[in-house]
Amino acid sequence: MSVKNAMTIEFLRSAYGGESMAHMRYLIWGEIARKEGFPNIAKLFEAIAYAEWVHARNHFTVLNGNVADNSVMAGGVFGNKVTAENLIGAIIGEDFEVDQMYPVYLETAKFQGEKDAARSFTYALEAEKIHSKLFSKAQAAAKGGIDLELKAVLVCPVCGHTILNEAPDKCPVCGLAKEKYQKF
Repeated sequence: MSVKNAMTIEFLRSAYGGESMAHMRYLIWGEIARKEGFPNIAKLFEAIAYAEWVHARNHFTVLNGNVADNSVMAGGVFGNKVTAENLIGAIIGEDFEVDQMYPVYLETAKFQGEKDAARSFTYALEAEKIHSKLFSKAQAAAKGGIDLELKAVLVCPVCGHTILNEAPDKCPVCGLAKEKYQKF
């Protein structure tokens, strides 16, 4: 499963760095949401933080055999504000991944014949599309001073697919069975 092409290796490292930062950022913003009286928005942040961890783990795993000490350049949104503004930061980060980062990383991996990297990038890209929409929904609620209405947030532990309230019979991205979803 070792990646052979330097450009795909760099893209995996960058994506790993960005997903790792998003994981931590969302946990921090979840704490803020909870303190501000938005427990469901906090739950959404925590669930998507887990999905970002799944993406980071996938990218890291694909890098198997490419152990090196590296400086990693990765995009990241920084700052702590109130929940409605933190959600704007989350949307900006997710949209960047969907519109710019992952399409380029994915096409490069495909061009270079890096099937494992392409799968990892595809999983992340498909989940990030959903994350942007969920954060937009939460941002509209928080902007109005209300919490997001939901029963649960469910995340596929293989690809990071994220859905509210109930998991599908099979993950639409990777095919994992419903009962394997992580519930928040």
